[in-house]
Amino acid sequence: MKKSSYSYQFQPAKVRSELLRMFPISLFVVAFGAAFGLAAVQKGLAPFDTLLMSTLMFAGASQFAAIEMWGAEVPVIPVMVVVFAINSRHLLMGASLYPMLKDVSPAKRYGLILLLTDANWAVAAQDYQSGRHNLEVILGGGLVLWLAWIIGTWLGVYFGGLFQNPKSLGMDMVLGCFLLSMALGGKKNLRVLVAWGLAAAASLAAWKWLPANTHVVAGALAGGVVGFFWLEKQPTDAQEEAA
Repeated sequence: MKKSSYSYQFQPAKVRSELLRMFPISLFVVAFGAAFGLAAVQKGLAPFDTLLMSTLMFAGASQFAAIEMWGAEVPVIPVMVVVFAINSRHLLMGASLYPMLKDVSPAKRYGLILLLTDANWAVAAQDYQSGRHNLEVILGGGLVLWLAWIIGTWLGVYFGGLFQNPKSLGMDMVLGCFLLSMALGGKKNLRVLVAWGLAAAASLAAWKWLPANTHVVAGALAGGVVGFFWLEKQPTDAQEEAA
């Protein structure tokens, strides 16, 4: 039986380059990690447990949500539901990268997904729109962001007194501004703008009228539906040139 061949070949030099490319964003991730570490110990988590959570989960928003529900008796099922709801956007993020991920072996594919974040996904998606396959940013960028999250958590656990009010520094806006710049820098047409608009409207409506954190799911699903049923049907650049 012939073994399956996978065409994508990782370039070590490019992995290092993408690690450096994402390094500036990782500095702000350190601050977020410190805020989480401080919140976790204030909720009564042991330092080791807090660091272990950041190392294994690597999911900032979900970890903050879990901490908010932490107490003497932890509601396990509600915590699982909330964490899944917040992270469900990764289902669509992973699906959007499948045209590239299918060219690597399953072991590498799922290993990469473990390092997927909003930031390195945005860069990979923008590069893909421009015709470049760039899984190195998932690997290199994911590694530097993961390490930054762990280091930040460690700082918050042991030096949390220095980060009593990290929001006063405005760092909670950094990732949002970064993602906005990635979106504005990609290829834009009427269909993309419609997808953005519907995703934003669905997210705002869910934030207003639905339970907490469901706006993430609503916005992702709305944009994903438009992308699946409309954006995927638009002709590629090569098809347009041939026409």
